[in-house]
Amino acid sequence: MNLQIKVSTVDNTTIFHLSNAKVSYILGVEDHHVLTHYYFGKAVKNYSGLLKYPRLDRSFSPNFSDATDRNYSLNTIPQEFPSFGAGDFREPAVVVEQPNGSTITNFEYAGYQITDGKEVLPGLPSTHADSSDAKVLTITLVDHVAKLTAKLHYTIFADAATIVRSTQLQNDGTDNVFVKRLASMSIDIPKNRYQLLQLPGRYAEERQIRIEAINPGTKVLDSKRSSSGHMQSPFFGLVSPNVTENAGTAYGFNLIYSGSHKSTIQKDPFEQLRIQMGINDFNFSWKLAPNDQFQSPEVMMAFSDQGLNDLSHSFHHMILDHVMTSKYAKKPRPILINNWEATYMDFDEAKLEKIVKKAADLDIELFVLDDGWFGHRNDDTTSLGDWYVNKKKLPRGLTAISDLTHQLGMKFGLWFEPEMVSKDSDLYRAHPDWAIHTPNRPLSVARDQYVLDFGRQEVRDNVFKQMCAVLDSTTIDYVKWDMNRNITELYNIDLPADQQGEAAHRYILGVYDFMAKITTRYPNILFEGCSGGGGRFDAGMLYYMPQYWTSDNTDAVERVKIQYGTSLVYPPVSMGAHVSKVPNPNTGRDVDIHFRSLVANSADTGYELDPLTLSDDEVKTVIQENNWYKKNRELIQFGQFYRLISPFNTNQGSWMFVNADQSRAVVMFFNMMSEPSYPLTVLKLQGLDPDAKYAINGHRQAMGDELMTIGFYPLVKPEHDFTSLKFELTKI
Repeated sequence: MNLQIKVSTVDNTTIFHLSNAKVSYILGVEDHHVLTHYYFGKAVKNYSGLLKYPRLDRSFSPNFSDATDRNYSLNTIPQEFPSFGAGDFREPAVVVEQPNGSTITNFEYAGYQITDGKEVLPGLPSTHADSSDAKVLTITLVDHVAKLTAKLHYTIFADAATIVRSTQLQNDGTDNVFVKRLASMSIDIPKNRYQLLQLPGRYAEERQIRIEAINPGTKVLDSKRSSSGHMQSPFFGLVSPNVTENAGTAYGFNLIYSGSHKSTIQKDPFEQLRIQMGINDFNFSWKLAPNDQFQSPEVMMAFSDQGLNDLSHSFHHMILDHVMTSKYAKKPRPILINNWEATYMDFDEAKLEKIVKKAADLDIELFVLDDGWFGHRNDDTTSLGDWYVNKKKLPRGLTAISDLTHQLGMKFGLWFEPEMVSKDSDLYRAHPDWAIHTPNRPLSVARDQYVLDFGRQEVRDNVFKQMCAVLDSTTIDYVKWDMNRNITELYNIDLPADQQGEAAHRYILGVYDFMAKITTRYPNILFEGCSGGGGRFDAGMLYYMPQYWTSDNTDAVERVKIQYGTSLVYPPVSMGAHVSKVPNPNTGRDVDIHFRSLVANSADTGYELDPLTLSDDEVKTVIQENNWYKKNRELIQFGQFYRLISPFNTNQGSWMFVNADQSRAVVMFFNMMSEPSYPLTVLKLQGLDPDAKYAINGHRQAMGDELMTIGFYPLVKPEHDFTSLKFELTKI
């Protein structure tokens, strides 16, 4: 089925049908110009109007002012952009405070437009596609009383089971209004049995998979941190009961935004669902002047009737092809070593040189100098904001270590934390007002640092100038952008009192503006994001930076869960994963280097340890693993990824990678704790050619259908805790 947006009239109702070979999205205009939701799911060729919400008289559901019967109410029909106060008592997608103090709105259909191709949203990370790859339906709604126009954007792509939505609101009146809520998407779904899938977490335990019942009432998943945060990913899903990786219905909703977010799942008295996603409306208020517009972030909405792996494939494809903008999006990522766990901030040139030389001997490709190289930074209480070289540690500046790294055939990377400032810093002493603070209130401290107000141009300009001076001073191939605390005492001293509700969104818009400038000026630098590990791992960040540090928790056993959960939405090539030292700094756990290497080699691999402390056997293993990874890098980073066994449900975890023509695959299997009596697990593979024969690790042979349908026992008797296996499959 070709990519199309079909407009038709069925029973005097205007119908819009967005479709491709994988998915259909159908909406229409009913009586009183109400924009109504009909269907989102598996592609259908046509829509006859049969699935139209019945006219029913439901008690305590108000009717329109000119109603001649009680059978039609906004409180019951499925809508695309619901308001509040005109008959619908469910969650509204929009709340606007008008000059007379009213927040009642009622938007009516006014027209539509279809365009080819998809442009990015000004000032926001968003999807993009050529004219042959996407079409956009823009529906215009008007509230004539409030003098507001809403434009709902629906994008469908030629090659994805995904719809992308966003909302733009314009003030057509002569007075200011205040936008209190504007959801990026809202959908009403008929009575169903779906369960809620979410990715909650905490620091060092991000994106844990949780599936739960949806009960009557309202469930809110959100962040109020001015960051997408460790605690709640800006994602949720609706899944059929007993959904698996390879069977069942699954919907996923992922917000392309890095600030405070909110997802609402509401089950009404008639067991219908209303789901919404967008900027968090807590303490949000945007002053909208006459003729001005406010644009919401985009939501990617994916569908699968073949389980969670298929849903993930849609998100992975969208992020790689239609979100990431870096030249490195589809280029192999280097094996790196970061000096953090080797030295922390206690280093000098001589110590770094030893690490660099040893890293070169280990066939590592990139050395990253982490925190501590700037200002007079010897601990985490000082110098953030002073982005100049600490000459006591590095008397020859960054050039000496950069030159050595390049002479040894490696690339050189550097750590920054641009959004932060220490009280003990030249920048803070000169501009204490640049730290986000509320007048006359004490300023909370977290990690002995404050947050710079990137919502202010002069602040961004100063930090940008400092960073450029460093990046221009020597050859730097990689930048790790960190962010290690959330905002407190939120206030923007440049804004008047009636615009303080804009401070959080203006902050993240400023971060996006800065990232756009720095990545545009330095297109040859590979940028990796970080926020206390995975605290801001979201599609908004991946628009600018094609990989992200998945978690500060480098314990390989914990990482199996973290990477498994992250992969539900984000492709392995977007995840930083390192072999760390043991005992692990997060857990104290001692895991053998084979297990640690295999977990790290499941993503953008690297090392977070002191290579000088490796034993001779470990050195041999590291060299072997690095050479193996290089041979299999493109398969792992860009192959089709399948989750096989969930570590959230069992004592094992497993996943695999398959290349485009199904000629090669790599399977990774992890056994956590050794158990008495050795319970046996059958491993069934995915994504192979069922009619082809495969050699497994160059020895045993089996047909693809056998490997996927019958499977095999990957591990008979674990010799100790934390054992791992890898299987290389080659089509014969």
